[in-house]
Amino acid sequence: MSRPVLFLRSLVFALLMAVATIIWAIACFGFVFLPYRQRYWIITRWNVFVILAARSVCGIHWEVKGQENLPDAPVILLSKHQSAWETIFYCWMMPRPMIFVFKKELLYIPFFGWGLAMLRMIAIDRSKGRDAMSQVIAVGKQRLNDGQWVIMFPEGTRTRVGEQGKYKAGGAILAIGTKTPVVPIAMNSGDCWPRNAFIKKPGLITVSIGKPISPEGLTPAELIAQAENWIESEMRVITPAAYNKTPATHTQGQ
Repeated sequence: MSRPVLFLRSLVFALLMAVATIIWAIACFGFVFLPYRQRYWIITRWNVFVILAARSVCGIHWEVKGQENLPDAPVILLSKHQSAWETIFYCWMMPRPMIFVFKKELLYIPFFGWGLAMLRMIAIDRSKGRDAMSQVIAVGKQRLNDGQWVIMFPEGTRTRVGEQGKYKAGGAILAIGTKTPVVPIAMNSGDCWPRNAFIKKPGLITVSIGKPISPEGLTPAELIAQAENWIESEMRVITPAAYNKTPATHTQGQ
């Protein structure tokens, strides 16, 4: 497909997304007094619209593998992070309300931030270091007890296709502190929705869900090492061409 066509399709999608964001953000003020699960469901219809629009306009399709590995119990999801696509998709795909840990500056974005503020997410000040992690553990425990799922991106930021960031132990610390299993997730959204790129590419995104990993008897380093090894090994199964020159990272704690 030629670049002008890709640009035009991406432009149409961006306009649809912008209009939907404004409409949903304003409409959501009418749902603020609803019970949380109802409010969450209504607000995340924006996510459904965006994902379906990306499929219809940009040709971004998806498949989910290992969905049977999601337990009917509290879990902490640790996912690969390549684009905004997965942050939108997970709120629709996952069977329980999702709790994201994100930098508080996102709340200041007009319209989009308004919608976030109406959800029970965990907004942190990254400059506070240990205090921010203490907040994640305290609030995360409350959310898990309420039956919601916490999702974290252990690399901390979006990585480019074929690259691996340093895995941070925050999710593992939360899992051990709350005695909650972690579920590793690998996915290749960057192939279609590249990091910091306006142009979206048609293709198939594979979301692969691993089996839960119990934190019992593990240190944070050992737990995050197991999640990292599974995710990065699975990435080389999903998109082998992107990693044909990059050997899988083997970490201690397996």
